Amino acid sequence: MLRLLDSLSLPGDAARTNEDSFAHGAAAALVMDGATMLGDPLMPGPSDAAWIANFGARRLMAHLQDLEPKKALRAAMADAQKSFNALRLRQMEAPWQIPCASVVLAAQTQKGLEFLWLGDCGAILAQGDAVSVIGDTIAKRAGESARARVIAQERNVSPAAPGVRAQFMAHLRAVRARVNSGDTWLFSPDKRAATHAQRRMVKAAAGTLVLLASDGFLALASDYGAYDAAGLIAAAKTKGLAALGAELRAIENDDAGGDKFARFKKSDDATALLLEIQ
Repeated sequence: MLRLLDSLSLPGDAARTNEDSFAHGAAAALVMDGATMLGDPLMPGPSDAAWIANFGARRLMAHLQDLEPKKALRAAMADAQKSFNALRLRQMEAPWQIPCASVVLAAQTQKGLEFLWLGDCGAILAQGDAVSVIGDTIAKRAGESARARVIAQERNVSPAAPGVRAQFMAHLRAVRARVNSGDTWLFSPDKRAATHAQRRMVKAAAGTLVLLASDGFLALASDYGAYDAAGLIAAAKTKGLAALGAELRAIENDDAGGDKFARFKKSDDATALLLEIQ
């Protein structure tokens, strides 16, 4: 059984929709991070990113009632594909318009605790003194930071400053256009993407702590160096996720333009679940 100890989901900007989502049950939990739109919406509602994250979380949890995790992921994407084709306001004109989201899922199965993930959501496990990381967020975020710094220096701007994002739009759209091709696949209205989900099976004993999080929360370790993986999950247990959320926003407010920690926006949506295996 997966017992929820704590949860947190903060919008990157209080004036905008939170495009992260999460869900949990006795045998499974997930975090999903919708990719911020780079143009006008294709779907009804506040944003395409919020739609895919919320729709995906609901359908994935529903399918997990009857299907093993990989099949549930594919079924949820098939549902998204059907809904997107039926409800979109107009045809897609460019690949970067596709609604997509990163996701990390933890599900208890007869073989152990199964993790599936696409994109830059991730997990940290603490089993006694042993700590392990699921996903590539902590290892790979330095690459995006480096790209933001280079582009900002070329334009002589602070990369996260208000109004600057429009100057990066061509680059952001070019990167987004690579989604669902090569080795870049995300949860989206394209059931083929499920085949590309990464998977890891873990033998986890009772008492194991599991932290599932979007990259906006994991930035405390991956981007800002406030914690390492072991320190972050320990702080989640001792301080609580709300306190860590406050630390996260304090770091970002102190570097609002992104000059110290180069990034494409001041603050991202930040979501985390702290669970314990029973």
